[in-house]
Amino acid sequence: MPCDTKLKAGQTITQRKEEITQAVARVQAALVAGRVTLRVGPTGGAAFIGVTAEERNDVTDACMYRRIMATGSALAKAKIAAAEALQGRSVSKQAIGQGHHSHDSGRSWHTHKG
Repeated sequence: MPCDTKLKAGQTITQRKEEITQAVARVQAALVAGRVTLRVGPTGGAAFIGVTAEERNDVTDACMYRRIMATGSALAKAKIAAAEALQGRSVSKQAIGQGHHSHDSGRSWHTHKG
């Protein structure tokens, strides 16, 4: 997973994986509680709105989305489905895989490719 490669000084990949797991759990809990929402971009990218930098811990929205959809609770997945329905578009697995993302809570969308 791309998030695994953002190691801090002296950090092992095992420690980073644990940080990612904790960050996703925090975001998932906030999503279920209604403090965090999902915004779907025009190309199908995902942005979690309301996540602080501390909660995020350098984990991208795409990584959070993938982890929640793979291992998250049914309630969190239902919140994502409700957000998609409300916005009239779905998160695109292709867009997530190609790196479509936002750095400004979904106001603009892009990739870092050439």
